[in-house]
Amino acid sequence: MSPADDRGRSGVTLATVVSHARPEETSQALRELGEMAAAHGATLLANHEETRKHALDGSEAGIEINQPPGQDVDLCVALGGDGTILRCLREYAGSSVPVFGVNFGEVGFLATVEPAGMRQGFELALELELELVRLPAIEIKTTQGSWIALNDVALHRRVGGRVAELSYALAGEEVSSVRCDGLVIATPAGSTGYNLANGGPVLAWGVKGMVVSFIAPHSLSARALVTSPTDLLTLHNSSREPLDLTVDGRPVGEIAVGEGIEARFVDGIATLAQMFGASFYRRLREKFGRLAR
Repeated sequence: MSPADDRGRSGVTLATVVSHARPEETSQALRELGEMAAAHGATLLANHEETRKHALDGSEAGIEINQPPGQDVDLCVALGGDGTILRCLREYAGSSVPVFGVNFGEVGFLATVEPAGMRQGFELALELELELVRLPAIEIKTTQGSWIALNDVALHRRVGGRVAELSYALAGEEVSSVRCDGLVIATPAGSTGYNLANGGPVLAWGVKGMVVSFIAPHSLSARALVTSPTDLLTLHNSSREPLDLTVDGRPVGEIAVGEGIEARFVDGIATLAQMFGASFYRRLREKFGRLAR
């Protein structure tokens, strides 16, 4: 997940824009960014949903309406919280298109700037004067299909169901079997989400590997574990009931009794734009380290 210094690249010509579900919070910002793009000779592309949501009519400076989210753009602008930014990262996973996030959400750990710094940040973004951080992912395979998670994967017992029992192995070696409410596998970027709420360790950006933490374990010895990036993680549902599977917070299916999943670390799959000099540890302090007074 090492940063790549991209100073000196030519500026933005085309950029897609994606916003969260509350247009009353982002419509003015979208129009401001369009005006800035126009002054720079660039264009923001708004798809059908963004066009409808923000009541765009085509007269807005620097914005082309009803455009598909093509891959031949220089930048993706996300106006929202971490969920919106993750959606954009998934859209452009496997490409070199960086995602520039403006935090209109709650925590916004993945955001590049806060709304107060949007204009200054976007001026730099239009010149591509940004630090580009390559984010890893987790590849999940089950009997039902495969998925890529940029944040985390979670297995849950069903509401009102029995306690789950999960056995897991790494690199072919069985590690443990734990009775619990579920389990979370997180990337370094996702380690500050559900995993942190479980009491799991935070992985700094740049660490290569996954963290596995248990949800409400019925054991004094169950501990979170950080894996090697090359180790295959296999999980087996030894419970009496199916378990629900979610990827980046989205339900994708279930793991039947006796079935399992495989999880692999995949490096450098998506690109997050950051301001030069941004520090992971400063971000951690500002988002989670403030003391109540």
